[in-house]
Amino acid sequence: MFKDNWIHELAKLEESYEPCVMVTVLEDRGSVPRDAGTKMLVTRDKIIATIGGGHLEHIATKMAREMLIGREKSLKVERFNLGARLGQCCGGMATLSFEPIGTQQNHLVLFGAGHVAKALLHIVSTLPFRVTWIDEREEEFPETLPEGVKKLVSDDPVGEVKHMPPNSYYLVMTHNHQLDFDLAKAIINREGSCYFGMIGSLTKRKKFDHRLEQRGYSQEQINTMICPIGVSSVTGKHPAEIAVSVAGELIAHYQGQTLEQKRPDMHSENSLSESHIKNKIA
Repeated sequence: MFKDNWIHELAKLEESYEPCVMVTVLEDRGSVPRDAGTKMLVTRDKIIATIGGGHLEHIATKMAREMLIGREKSLKVERFNLGARLGQCCGGMATLSFEPIGTQQNHLVLFGAGHVAKALLHIVSTLPFRVTWIDEREEEFPETLPEGVKKLVSDDPVGEVKHMPPNSYYLVMTHNHQLDFDLAKAIINREGSCYFGMIGSLTKRKKFDHRLEQRGYSQEQINTMICPIGVSSVTGKHPAEIAVSVAGELIAHYQGQTLEQKRPDMHSENSLSESHIKNKIA
């Protein structure tokens, strides 16, 4: 059921950093579904309120979502004749404006509050991401967080996956291999992730692949997990170096670029494990 309380709904979208396009009937002539001033909000996966339904609303929704996908920022104005060509028999004319609202941001769910995660957050907070940072250990989080980062202390990190928004980015960097594996299953089961990366060596990757196969996951499902993560040309093991490498991969992904996968000779057994990095620094 559509809602006309678009102001309240717009506030909720802004609070959750979800962009939308506001479609407004600027002018109506003759017989039209809704009068001038009527508004509807279009996000990537829902419509709030209505400009009257029918093919006009279908076309307007399609145009609005194309603007969201293309990250367009400029207002557009279009005029529609509501005749047979548009699949409506009203016979009138409607002028619509399409106004993008909100900054297009990617949502990153980061599991683990170790050294690499801390280094990564300093970079990601300067990029078009809002972050949900999850760990079981309250004491591992810094006292102050960068803007756009929400801390979530949870006794059930795996259970948090189902509460995350669709099309989220996921990065798994916990201190526990079994927790990593359980998170991998939950993220794969959740489906619809925009990106799923896990810190670890190729040996870890092979073990996880085998365990997932044993539990009935298809190769297509398993391949949604990227491990090892990071730009292949960055081979350093310092947390800051790994963070830069991983951030580079995230940037390439949201810019639509394809990166070369990590090669077998680039990592030893523990080259990118969070626990190994903590031991090196300690």
